[in-house]
Order: sequence, then C-alpha cells, then structure tokens
Amino acid sequence: MGGLTVVAMAVTVSAMFIPVHDPDVALGFYRDALGLDVRNDVAADGFRWVTVGASDQNVDIVLFQPHGGRSQTEGDALLSLVTQGALQAAIFRSDDLDATFERVRASGAEVLQEPVSQPWGARDCAFRDPSGNLVRIAQA
Repeated sequence: MGGLTVVAMAVTVSAMFIPVHDPDVALGFYRDALGLDVRNDVAADGFRWVTVGASDQNVDIVLFQPHGGRSQTEGDALLSLVTQGALQAAIFRSDDLDATFERVRASGAEVLQEPVSQPWGARDCAFRDPSGNLVRIAQA
C-alpha cells in the first residue's frame, strides 16, 4: 500500500481587488489617508483602475470601477453592493493603530468603530471607504 505524500509549497497573496465608484476619490482614502503607494494607473475603454500597495509588501491592491469589463447589468449589481456597504474590502495592519486611526479620521472617512480590543484578541478600528466598502485596521 502506498502512503500519501505531502509536498510543502508556499502560497502567498499577489493581488486583491476592491471595487470603487471613483478612482480619484478612492485615492484620497487609500493613498492619502492610509499612506499606500500608487504602483499603476491604467485607463482603458472609458474605465480606470489604480493599483496601490504598502511600500514594504509585495501585494497589489487593485481599485477598479464596477462597470469596467462587465455588462451593464453586472456592473450595476456590483455597484449596488458597493454603495450599500455590503462588501468588506480589506483588513490592514498598522504598527501604530491610534495614530493611523487619527490620520484616517482626519481625512473625513466615515468612522464605524474607534480602536477597541476585540474578544478574539485583536485590537482594531473600522471605516467605510468613499465607495462604502468596510475597511478594518488592526494593531500589528
């Protein structure tokens, strides 16, 4: 009888996609308030997507318009979910949660939760980005 062979392999995150209604407004949050770097800014067929990311991390966050590359019906459905705040965009980490919270709050972002220690052990806060996506920030 042959045994099961397990081969170790590394899987890492390469990119994540966050739908936004207006890339310029989204940059005010992701670039200016959170401090992410702009890595790419592409316009095609009347739509635009912008890639941002943390300078010390090799993960691309693609801010995309819901109608880009989709039918009108699909784009409308996705945009409806975004504007209702039905989607969680991302959970970020900060080495200084309180300072990050104050910087993001000062940007005018909608505060959903001030920094608090959660029952599961994390200390975090929550905002809505300008498109309505839920964004959490946890203490690193």
